[in-house]
Amino acid sequence: MAINSRNRGPLRTLAVLAVIVFGLYGLLAAVSTWGEAQRTPKLGLDLEGGTQLILQPKLVGDQQINEGQVQKAVDIIRQRVDGSGVAEAEVTTQGGGNIVVSLPGSPDKATIASLQKSSQLRFRAVLFVGSAAPTPTRTPTGKSTAPATSKPTGPATSKPTAPGSSKPKPTATGAATTAPKSGFPQALAAATKPAPTPKPRVTAPAAKPTAPAAKPKDASDPAWITKAVEKAYTTLDCHNARQVEAIVDDPTKPMVTCSTDGQAKYILGPAEVQGSEITNATSGLQQTSGGATGIYEVRLNFNSTGTKAFGDVTSRLVSLPTPRNQFGIVLDNQVISAPVTQSAITAGNPSITGSFTAASAKVLADQLKFGALPMSFSLQTRDDISPQLGGDQLSRGLLAGAIGLLLVVVYSLFQYRVLGLVTVSSLLIASALTYGAVTLFGWSHGFRLTMAGVTGLIVSIGITADSFILYFERVRDEVRDGRALLAAVETGWARARRTILISDAVNFLAAVVLYLLAASNVRGFAFTLMVTTVIDIVVVMLFTHPLLSILANTRFFGEGHKWSGLDPERLGAKFVSYVGRGRVTIAARRAATEGNQS
Repeated sequence: MAINSRNRGPLRTLAVLAVIVFGLYGLLAAVSTWGEAQRTPKLGLDLEGGTQLILQPKLVGDQQINEGQVQKAVDIIRQRVDGSGVAEAEVTTQGGGNIVVSLPGSPDKATIASLQKSSQLRFRAVLFVGSAAPTPTRTPTGKSTAPATSKPTGPATSKPTAPGSSKPKPTATGAATTAPKSGFPQALAAATKPAPTPKPRVTAPAAKPTAPAAKPKDASDPAWITKAVEKAYTTLDCHNARQVEAIVDDPTKPMVTCSTDGQAKYILGPAEVQGSEITNATSGLQQTSGGATGIYEVRLNFNSTGTKAFGDVTSRLVSLPTPRNQFGIVLDNQVISAPVTQSAITAGNPSITGSFTAASAKVLADQLKFGALPMSFSLQTRDDISPQLGGDQLSRGLLAGAIGLLLVVVYSLFQYRVLGLVTVSSLLIASALTYGAVTLFGWSHGFRLTMAGVTGLIVSIGITADSFILYFERVRDEVRDGRALLAAVETGWARARRTILISDAVNFLAAVVLYLLAASNVRGFAFTLMVTTVIDIVVVMLFTHPLLSILANTRFFGEGHKWSGLDPERLGAKFVSYVGRGRVTIAARRAATEGNQS
């Protein structure tokens, strides 16, 4: 077959498809060789098995839970699990309070920790920050040694930028002058006490008058530091896990807490901005005017209420002395960041930056985006579970798919003769693209193939074959109407293309609706249906049509060989005559023949 000018356009189209295929598998090879991807699709819980976690609510005091809170927790945990894609996890309740999470494979510690945490985020003004070093110990000489203290330090930032990882360090930490034994700043404590009242000049017994406690003006007022708060500060040991877990985060009251790395201890004012006022949270590399900095950040977006509140807080803090010009970002009762306020932030889109990795930044962003759980959970049990269906069911599903593919091939060869080989090769190309796409989605979006997904792949065989049959029948209709094969291929494609696009668009929209409204592994069926529908359009436009255009220029197909599947005589076009512009007609010859016979 000579390559002429008519074949150059189709050959360029086939070259584009070749680039897509090689690019897809080249990327798969790269991420599997130098990354963490695998070269086969990830399997779901029903085919591979996994891990079952039973989470028990952590209740404080007389706290009670109800069915609505449990269901809300189930929904949020499911969103967290599926935040990176179609993970095919199962989240159910047990005993009215416990939550059972079944995850495919073996989840890492970060994933389990993200499910247990409430992820309650609050912004509080910093009243005092000191070192959380261990309690002073005596040396062999009998002298006591105390931890060194330092003044608050840290760069001023125009937006909340703070280290963030599993153990982030606050951006502004420090300790004031230590007091004997307690370590609490006496100057600050004295400033919070009311002035002494003169004794009355009477000799009669009378009740000793006391001055009323000063009412705090705002959340940054040191008057929040009462005797009880001072005692809580001096007794809190940030290196005692039980004490840290027992910290209570009441948004209406001041709070004594620790940084997540256990190096700083804080006294914070009442909460002024709530995590519930966050409308969205995303993660990624920090962008500046010079481009990406290589630092991962968590970007927040507040609603109108949160934007105003955050703007009011930063406007007040910017004029206060250190450390009261800081605000603590409290996540699950601990300070993950305490940035210094350099200017008022009124746009409502701050960010948290620092020593995040890509994974830890995404975990925190997902937790904040999907909202806080009504309560935190503790891991009660962790068990390995066997596949619900197993390899036997997967083998049967693949066998069913192979049988369906074989039937399509047999029908195509019987109906379209050699032209049916175009259908076979198109199906092979579609299968290769589907395999690569499903495997890559497992790496990039956590997609796992379940039996429902396998069913979607089997159904897609018929949908893909339908597009080829529609195109071939259009071409054959044009040949029956008297067109030469070259003209029939292009005219038939112009008419079939619109129908194929409309049909695939309907299938795609149906899959999208099913994906959005369905739950559990039904989403896997919808997802594979969406992927294969897009691949069907790619194959029929970049492979089937250009290949048929090239074959139409060959003698075997162009002259209508009886085994080509495009034989005019076999299709009913028995009397063919040329009438110009590549058009042939049989209508006039038939009319003349019928007239002579009459």
